[in-house]
Amino acid sequence: MKFNKWTLGLAAVGVVSLASAAKAEEKANMVQTALSATTLSGYVDTSAQWNFGTGNERLPDYKFGGPGKADGFNLNTVQVRLEKPLDESEWAAGYRVDLWFGPDANTLGTQSLINSDTEVGNAADLAIRQAYIALRMPLGNGLDWKIGVFDSIIGYESVESPNNPNYTRSFGHSIEPQTHTGLLASYRFNDMISASVGIANTTGPTINYRAFGEDGRAESSKTYMASLAFTMPDNMGFMSGSTLYFGVVNGLTENEGRADYDATGTSWYAGGTIATPVAGLRLGVAFDYLDIRPLHGETWSVAGYASFQATEKLSFHARAEYLRDRGEQKFFTTDSSDPLSSTNPDRALALTATAQYDLWKNVISRVELRWDHSLTGQKTWGLNNSDESGSPGTLKNEWMLAANIIYKF
Repeated sequence: MKFNKWTLGLAAVGVVSLASAAKAEEKANMVQTALSATTLSGYVDTSAQWNFGTGNERLPDYKFGGPGKADGFNLNTVQVRLEKPLDESEWAAGYRVDLWFGPDANTLGTQSLINSDTEVGNAADLAIRQAYIALRMPLGNGLDWKIGVFDSIIGYESVESPNNPNYTRSFGHSIEPQTHTGLLASYRFNDMISASVGIANTTGPTINYRAFGEDGRAESSKTYMASLAFTMPDNMGFMSGSTLYFGVVNGLTENEGRADYDATGTSWYAGGTIATPVAGLRLGVAFDYLDIRPLHGETWSVAGYASFQATEKLSFHARAEYLRDRGEQKFFTTDSSDPLSSTNPDRALALTATAQYDLWKNVISRVELRWDHSLTGQKTWGLNNSDESGSPGTLKNEWMLAANIIYKF
């Protein structure tokens, strides 16, 4: 083994031995080898937002929105990712850690329990989005595993903002499970069909949360999930690459601090992305259905998406969504005993238009106009209404214009 001159000099005066130096050199090489397969990436997400008119106390209740971002400049998220992806070996192993910094980390809500009680740690602009070990077994085409904390397997939109066609999130994304602590197995049968099944503590998002003790649940109570994906093969002409996706998650819903209950929730999802004969045009559709028991009611959303790549740098994206939230459960209600605490109307329409132009390298720059409209007689948004009109707010329409700049590294 070769040693550098500094090591040989220390050995000559008896400060170190060549044997210990050899062991240290070997350990250093092992660490360097392990780190050489690890990648560092992430993004910085910022925005500027203008809400038309006056009255920002109550705004449409979609995830990562709210009064805290209205009429001003915002740091949304800083994501830092450390990852060693699975390689092509039969017994491959890797890991992934996604850390969030900034205000959206508090909305993420994954802060783990601070003790054995059910109190959640204080928000501090820091959260673990994902942290899991990835493993592969040589069964058939390869069985992949995730164990730890991982994103939910259902949904058209991602928690990761740069991966979405629009800046703001949909109502459907807001009612979906987000993060699980558990075990997930994924298998690709062929180029067309893949599936995933998993088990977790709860529907999330709190890391290490437990279901037992809630409403007399057994200690073995868990959350279960499954999904099935179809991808059109290359010989399908313009339809090649189109996808259809189905998924379900059932278990204890923590309800994200909304109504004053923890209950069993079942989230159903169906969606797809469809290629078209028009160059650069892709369409999408998403259906989300949330059923919370033993309460009676339903919360569901259906959304349509369209994306058009006009040039290499310029693209346009649109989303139209219908929300229905009724019965006792009312996901968009902060107090189940007070219907006037609803943060969205029973029926709502949301239209979103986004233009993206990638002027700088590694930068996503987009402008978005969003209109939310109440389809009921209830005025939900605007100023907090304290009179006896039967409406919690003063507005049936909410307009928002935003600029979103994201740097990816």
